[in-house]
Amino acid sequence: MSSPTGDELRVLARKQLKKKQDFKSFMGIYFGVALLLTVIWFLATPGTYYWPIWAIFGMGIAAFFIGVDAYGPFKKRVITEADVDAEVERMGRKG
Repeated sequence: MSSPTGDELRVLARKQLKKKQDFKSFMGIYFGVALLLTVIWFLATPGTYYWPIWAIFGMGIAAFFIGVDAYGPFKKRVITEADVDAEVERMGRKG
């Protein structure tokens, strides 16, 4: 099994940076929506049941998984051409 080449690492790095950028954008939208819904709730029905919690909670679950994908320890390993060649060879020995 060989290590990824420089080009493969660059592709992986770009994907990882894109995930981190997307997470930061999502968090900005998340806080904006939470603030907007809270303001609407406060102006329309102050002192009643805090219904924005459901949207905030749902988006929070999404934020958790997007954050784990961007920053978490469960990163996928790059599949290299050597990995594909080794799998083809292994499959050839079985048949």
